[in-house]
Amino acid sequence: MKIYKNYIKRVFDFIAASFGFILLFPVFVVVWIILMLKNNGSAFFYQERPGKNEHVFKIIKFKTMNDKTDANGVLLPPSERITKTGLFVRKYSLDEIPQLINVIKGDMSLIGPRPLLIRYLPRYNEFQKQRHLIKPGITGWAQVNGRNAISWEEKFEYDVWYIKKLSFLLDIKILFLTLYKVFKKDGIYSVENDIVPDFTGTEPKQNQ
Repeated sequence: MKIYKNYIKRVFDFIAASFGFILLFPVFVVVWIILMLKNNGSAFFYQERPGKNEHVFKIIKFKTMNDKTDANGVLLPPSERITKTGLFVRKYSLDEIPQLINVIKGDMSLIGPRPLLIRYLPRYNEFQKQRHLIKPGITGWAQVNGRNAISWEEKFEYDVWYIKKLSFLLDIKILFLTLYKVFKKDGIYSVENDIVPDFTGTEPKQNQ
């Protein structure tokens, strides 16, 4: 499926993301206004993330946390910074809507490994580095197979499996599974499951 991977997938992403953004634009505007009011004019969260071939881009999400710090100026844990409005926005995955702009721009795909933190790059082994062979996605195979309930190693196994099996039918399957989980609110944000340990690296993957 090299034709799909190299050409058709980008066309599909652009059309689907553009249609999705137009469809969700009223929701986008309402959430934008509410967060502007709740966050003193700051509705969006921007952060640099590594994409395809580790090329760094700026991801866009709705801002669901405040910037409160402890006495030493260190940000408080996410569970203490999430706002009531932010909790609602995350519960229904509304914070992901701005990433459709990333997809339209070409930084991301609808489906692919989630873009993680830049500081993780030197911690990947050779097997795990394969997750950067394609564009990162808003959702992916790991997200519909456990999300934060699985280990880092399992997530990377799912990411690499997806890259090796990438196809149009698999993308459609992941898209529908994602929509199902969003409507069912299965594995969606809660304060209790938000604390994910930092990825510190693993032993090199053998025989891959």
